[in-house]
This record gives sequence, structure tokens and C-alpha cells, in this order.
Amino acid sequence: MYIRTTTTRSASSGESYVTHRLVASRRVGGKVRQVTLLNLGRHFELPKERWPDLCARIEQLLGAQTPLVPLNVSDAVERLAQRYAAQLVAASPPPPPLEAEASGSETAQPPSFVEVAPESLQFVQPRSVGVEHAALSAMQALDFEALLASLGINGIMRTAIIASIVARMAAPGSELATHRWITGTSALGELLDADLSGLPLWRLYKASDVLLAHQEAIEQALFARVQSLFGLAATVTLYDLTNTYFEGEQRSNEKARRGHSKEQRTDCPLLTLGLVCDESAFIRRSRVFAGNAVEGRTLAEMLAGLGAPAGALVVMDRGIATAANLAWLAEQGYRYLVMSRGSARHFDLEPAESISTSDGGTVSLQRELSEDETEVRLYCHSPARASKERAMDERFCQRFEAGLSRLAAGLTRARGERSKALIDERIGRLKASCRGAAQHYTVTLDTDASATQVTAIRWEKTPRANSRVTHPGVYCLRSNELSWDAERMWRTYVMLTDLGAVFRSLEE
Repeated sequence: MYIRTTTTRSASSGESYVTHRLVASRRVGGKVRQVTLLNLGRHFELPKERWPDLCARIEQLLGAQTPLVPLNVSDAVERLAQRYAAQLVAASPPPPPLEAEASGSETAQPPSFVEVAPESLQFVQPRSVGVEHAALSAMQALDFEALLASLGINGIMRTAIIASIVARMAAPGSELATHRWITGTSALGELLDADLSGLPLWRLYKASDVLLAHQEAIEQALFARVQSLFGLAATVTLYDLTNTYFEGEQRSNEKARRGHSKEQRTDCPLLTLGLVCDESAFIRRSRVFAGNAVEGRTLAEMLAGLGAPAGALVVMDRGIATAANLAWLAEQGYRYLVMSRGSARHFDLEPAESISTSDGGTVSLQRELSEDETEVRLYCHSPARASKERAMDERFCQRFEAGLSRLAAGLTRARGERSKALIDERIGRLKASCRGAAQHYTVTLDTDASATQVTAIRWEKTPRANSRVTHPGVYCLRSNELSWDAERMWRTYVMLTDLGAVFRSLEE
């Protein structure tokens, strides 16, 4: 057994390329001939000096007896040997039937059991299979492979696409991490009846390009099948945005722009991801916007052409709930349920009703009708959210007071800064870094007769009325759906949080 290189010319393009084949010498009809056992393809990257080790190891694995002296080969050679030996075993013809079976005798029965020495068993290349089987069952119910075939995608690329999607469902990550999972962790190849151990990394990148080219057709077809399968009514639409960043400069990517990063990466170009889901969190539409896209200006583009029935409810976060968007939704016949963009807070616990949340906590709800009776305002108070906001405000207030104390201490030092203009500038920077804590303080600068030198810095904490400090854990929902009660409004809105898991998967 050895490896031979063969130069082949493409019939379509005329291009010449080199393929590698695993061959063996066999006596056929009294003559010794070279028989190709496996075609190793064009991308066989094992160094030539390792070829004899690979062939010897394959022969050992195919042998009927355990070798007395096992070969000491590298991990790369061992992986290839295990893969090629398994392919040869799978491709070998079945053994001939027993003589009794061939003659149709009913007396001879194959043995019902065999004895195996436990110490002779070897646990080689363990693979996962559970999540793969569940994912493939879901794809089969949706006729996903038939959908890809109808789009003109060939069999090899369909296999790569399915493998990539299953890997993202099981272990979300980059193409490189996905490739490691497919080739080194999963038994997906056995379930697909395909050799995925030699799947090249570039094919996963190509699979993403093919999916992107057919994105709209795939999204529409899959959601239609999901609707039919589960009998869903397209009455609620969830819409939210997030963004992710690139490590490189991405000069050739027109949509990579610097903007407000939700991961606080001000040094990297961004992409904005938009997602529309139904109330069961099934994706209806997705879009990639430029990194500097203004959230409030993306709604009409995403909802246009969805085919949602008149009166469908649109649920979205406060970043998208601009006055212009709410007016547009009303004009198009949509209902809306959004987080209010107003900063003023108020809440009266006495008339509020309390409900239980899925995590065992409670939320208090206070429903009010607007003065013109066109909207419902739902004021919500969450003890868990209040505790979190209170801790955040305390931290920023302490940071603000510590900064003022440092400026005041500098006035007492011989070479400390006393210029009123410079101290005003430093206080301004301090306010910007303390996330709104300064609005709860009254800061007074005492100056000398020239009003250019500061002699003292005094401050007093005066919490702003109807703010997060005075009403922690309070937020307001608004909707033009007047018939719903408080609990239904709140539980419908919190479905928007289900998009968080989807976004985390997309970002990875």
C-alpha cells in the first residue's frame, strides 16, 4: 500500500491539477496491477515524508491481529489513518454467506452471541450524537434539504450547509470553532452518511456565502412551513437590534462602520443585526445593516413586505420606539407595544397588582389610560431590577463624589489646580463618566475676588424627582391595544427578551 500522485485535467475548464490516491498492488488474472483503494483528493496536505507511516498504520488497522510493536506516529497521521481505514472498511464488500445459509438449510443457525475480552476493547474517537439527531429531525420535518435542492444547491454544498447549521445549534461559534466541532467532536457524518472528518474549512465559509445569497427565499419558505406545522397565527411581531464588531479594519466591507457598540468596543468597526420574530420566537426575517445604522430608522425596511395581517401587534425596545415609528405603525394599521422613551418615572404601589415571574420573583403593575384615551401606559416595578439599579446608582454617585473630593483636595496643595476654567472642564468630564449621577447633585464653586481662581468646592446631593434614584426598578410600557389587561401586556412584552439568546448565537 502506498500513495501515488496523479495529474488530472478538468474537462470543463482545461485546468490541470494533482490528485492523491491510496493504491495497492493486487494480482489480477496472473498479473500484478495497481488498484486504487481511495481517492484522497486535491487537498491532501500531509507531508510526503509521512506517507509511509500513514500507509503502514492503515495496514495495521485493517489487519486481523493486534501488532506486536505498534507504530509511533503523529496525531495527524493517526487521525488520517483512522479515517481512511474506516472508509475502506465501509466500502469493502460484505462477507460471503455461510454454506448452510447459501443452501437454504434451516438447521444451521448463526451464533446469537460472541465472547469478547473486555481488556481488548479500545475506545477510539468518541463522538456526540444526541443533539445532532434532534437537529436533523427538525430539519427533516421542515424539508430543509429539499428546500436547498430546489434552490439549485448541489449535494456536497447541502451537506456542508446542514453540518454548519447543526454545529451552530449545538455549539455556537466561529467557522473555525464549527470546523473543529464537526471534524473532532460530532458523529454528524455518520448520521448524514458523509465523510465530514475531511471537510475543508473553506467549504464552511462558502456555505455561509451560499446561505446569504438565498437568505430571503430560505427565511420565507421556512417560516411558512413552521406556521403550517404549528398552526401559528402571525399576530405578534417581535423586533430588536444588536451589533457585533470586527477585529480587523474591514476596508472592503461597505457595511462595517464605527458606531455605538453594545459591547463597548469603540476601537472596532461594527455591523448591526436586525431580527424579526413571531410570538413563539420563530425567525421571520433578518437583515444586516451598517454599523452606524440608527435603530429608529430601520423599522419600516424590516416590516415592509412581511405580510402581517391588519392589526398585528409589533413589540420593540425603546431604541426603536420613536414617535415617527409609532406614527408609521398606526398609519399602516399595526398595533404596538413598546418601552416608553420618557425619562420621568412614577409608581403607586397601593392600586398596583402583583404577578409572579418565570424565575420565581414578582412584578407590580399599574395600568393607566392616557388623557386622550388612545394609549395605555403600564407602569411596572420589579424588585430585582430595583436592587440592580440601586447598586449602579450608588456606585456612580460614589465615583462622582470621590472625583469632587479629589478636586477639592487639590485646592489645598501648593501646586494644586485652582483655575476656575480648568476645574469646570474637569467637572464636566467627571459628569460624563458617571452615567447621569451628576443630575442628583448641586455643585457650587467658591471663587476669589477676580472670579478666576476657585477657593472651595461644595456639593449637596438633591435627588431629581421621578428619576431612577427616587424610583428604582420602575419602567413604563405603552400600547395602542386598549383591550388587554396589565398582565397580558407585560407577559407579551417580556417575550422580547427571548431574542437575547438568538442574538448571542448570531454574534458568535
